[in-house]
Amino acid sequence: MIGRFTARRAAAPESFAVVDETSVSENSMVNSHAAEPAQPDPAPVANPLLSDKLLDAKVRLHRRLIEEINLSALEKLPEEEMRGQIKQLVTQYIMAERLALNQKELDDFVSEILDEMTGLGPLEPLLKDGSISDILINGHECVYVERGGLLEPCGVRFKDEAHLLRIINKIVAAVGRRVDESHPLCDARLLDGSRFNVAVRPVGVDGPLVSIRKFSKKPFNLSKLVEYNAIRPQMAEVLAAAVRARITTIISGGTGSGKTTMLNALSAFISEKERLITIEDAAELQLQQPHVARMETRPPNLEGKGEIRQRELVKNALRMRPERIILGECRGEEAFDMLQAMNTGHEGSMATIHANNPREAVSRLEQLIGMAGMPMTIASIRGQIASAIKLIVQLTRMSDGKRKVTSIAEITGLEGDIIQMQEIFKFVRTGTGPDNSVIGHFQATGVRPRFLQDLVAMGVKIPGSYFDPSQPL
Repeated sequence: MIGRFTARRAAAPESFAVVDETSVSENSMVNSHAAEPAQPDPAPVANPLLSDKLLDAKVRLHRRLIEEINLSALEKLPEEEMRGQIKQLVTQYIMAERLALNQKELDDFVSEILDEMTGLGPLEPLLKDGSISDILINGHECVYVERGGLLEPCGVRFKDEAHLLRIINKIVAAVGRRVDESHPLCDARLLDGSRFNVAVRPVGVDGPLVSIRKFSKKPFNLSKLVEYNAIRPQMAEVLAAAVRARITTIISGGTGSGKTTMLNALSAFISEKERLITIEDAAELQLQQPHVARMETRPPNLEGKGEIRQRELVKNALRMRPERIILGECRGEEAFDMLQAMNTGHEGSMATIHANNPREAVSRLEQLIGMAGMPMTIASIRGQIASAIKLIVQLTRMSDGKRKVTSIAEITGLEGDIIQMQEIFKFVRTGTGPDNSVIGHFQATGVRPRFLQDLVAMGVKIPGSYFDPSQPL
């Protein structure tokens, strides 16, 4: 037995009972209408689990259970046995408090209590829903999710701000971080690798702001991206060959455009004999190779000391005998050290960067290198970029929520002070459908990339028809 629990009615005003005569009569009215075939179907009855009173009862019952049972002993039980024990206690409570729940609603109630005790409460069903890619919380009463690239409101909510803060602290404590008024901003990751960001008061004016970018349990490969029409087979074949041939690649795109997904997909074509080192702010890459060393940054401690930034990790990675360095996102002065690595025997390294087109990605790299504070002229910075980076893959999140590779461009060198670039493939938008879907097509520009010579030297042959603009992709 996991502990004693005696269900009893509360005589105090803070009663657990949530059913009144109105709700009982309302249920009987629904049943009587259902028995008369001549009447139209009744309107669906709201799920009582979403009612304010039952939500309040659930949170208070959870607190009461925590006080009265041995939670450490409970967590050691098998899931089915633990669920049975909790169901027995909850059933006693429901019978004593006369909560009007049917069997399905009772099972849902037990699941929510288990989520509160051992999981992340109201977030659990959202995290288990494979169709949801983002969870956005604007205060305890307002939750949005993203499905298929489009945002929609969600019926899930929290009892109050304290309830939401308890879930937030449970998440950040699991990765050794904290969030409070003195440290109102925090980046973390969930146990499954999902990216988690939170801003609490005083930064969050109306309450805690939470953003969760869910971690895909089955990482997308290039075949899946072709299936979803994010890229065409010919383009995918060229990119896969470039990765095998150690062509240094930058993946550019806006927030939520699929940069990390593309990086994961391309990394599958790296040889298993190579040693890879990944560097990220919050570890989320899912490389499939056997020889991967993963590192992530560390925030400062309570005294403001002990911070480890990406630049220190890049420098340290160079002493760890990497063959390729994979930088999750280049966003600061580490860009300088990354270019140095790409120019000194670590060809084939990859990174992502925030930019709206390939030319802008190059400009942003120049700015990030300038943040390193090194006494370099603009000509020498551009020379470093031109010699280090060969390929830029541009991703865009379209207005209908779909992600597409909108450009693949090659950096061909430096002419004067200008970095020369040629586009190989592009996406051409031609219109908008009746459901606001984007209409367009992929096409080759007619330019044959210079790195084809490297592919031929490695025995990889790409048909010339792939680069013919008159041939459909």
